[in-house]
Amino acid sequence: MRLTGSLAIWRRDMLVLRRSILSELVAVVAYPLTMYLAFGIGMKGYIGLVEGIPYSLFIAPGLITMTAVNAAYNESVWSLWFHRRVQFTIESYRVTPVSVSEIVVAKILSGFTHGLVKGLTVALVIFAITPFRFEPANLLIYLAFLLPGSALFSCAGIICGTIMDKPETIGKVEAVFVMPLIFMSGLFFPLSSYPVDLVPWVRLFPTTALFEGARQALVSGVFSPLFELQVSLTALVTFVAAVLIFRWKMAE
Repeated sequence: MRLTGSLAIWRRDMLVLRRSILSELVAVVAYPLTMYLAFGIGMKGYIGLVEGIPYSLFIAPGLITMTAVNAAYNESVWSLWFHRRVQFTIESYRVTPVSVSEIVVAKILSGFTHGLVKGLTVALVIFAITPFRFEPANLLIYLAFLLPGSALFSCAGIICGTIMDKPETIGKVEAVFVMPLIFMSGLFFPLSSYPVDLVPWVRLFPTTALFEGARQALVSGVFSPLFELQVSLTALVTFVAAVLIFRWKMAE
């Protein structure tokens, strides 16, 4: 598979992002920052230490990761839906020598870039208002989780944007499936808070592996091969599914 077509589509999406970058960043910072102020600062005096670290430090990596993967998902799902149902840009791609796989890869790259830019912005804001810090070497380990995690959410967005024709349906999927998977995966509390019988089931979620692995990497510099494998394999399966579903939909 050539990536020439993917890079061309990605550059187009980046030009669109550049035109609205300021409003995009202001909007994306508001939600996680509000969550951090409400829980990380407002509740830290009542919660104290969680797994041996201050509560504000416990939730900071999760909020950064949540911002990045949410941005990756939203960019993929809405961009693909809008280009397919409103602008019909996808149809124009199909009359060029750009393959279905290249279109999917382009949307994954665009989603990841959105996630990286917006996640970094939230991280900088959190660093500016809190004492949250980490070793620079931990960032490389953290990226080992963020890369496949963003790809996973981008692919999920592509699948939703491909098979769903109504925008309200896309919103319902995010409210019923995407956000609960994020919040149930230990974003605001340790997995030990769950009943013992429920913990093994929660650990099956790829989002649990993503958030737990990312937190351990950023805070402690610990790399969990099992979490990394779980996130990467799920991302790979979701990518294959996204390509097949997109190809099937375009053949209709």
